[in-house]
Amino acid sequence: MKVKFHWLGGMKFEALPPSGHRIIMDSSSLHGGEDAGPRPMELVLVALGGCTAMDVVAILKKMKHPVKGMEIVVSAERASQHPRVYTKVHITYRFTGNGLQLEKIEKAVRLSQEKYCSVSEMLRRTAELTYSIELNEA
Repeated sequence: MKVKFHWLGGMKFEALPPSGHRIIMDSSSLHGGEDAGPRPMELVLVALGGCTAMDVVAILKKMKHPVKGMEIVVSAERASQHPRVYTKVHITYRFTGNGLQLEKIEKAVRLSQEKYCSVSEMLRRTAELTYSIELNEA
């Protein structure tokens, strides 16, 4: 895989991944940017949430489990010294639907976290990665 980056001035960069979907990244004015896009470390958490969300939805569809909605919240703490890697990451999975079965949802989340989500696996090498599940009947 190859991602190309173009400097747009200041601290703003445009990334062009193989999918062709452009991403603008920038920093805050405190660090010379214009706040015109997310920060790279924010995008790491976006990648984590997207990776596990897609896994879980795909697994639950295969199980034919009736989930109406899903929300994921990713919270993280970073090291105080450079490089400021993530040291703790917590994912909260929130599901809504009728007749939700906790054991099926737990299995889908566990499979994502332990087998399929490559972003989780990479982050686990520097951070304590935890998760919780919340069910809400629709």
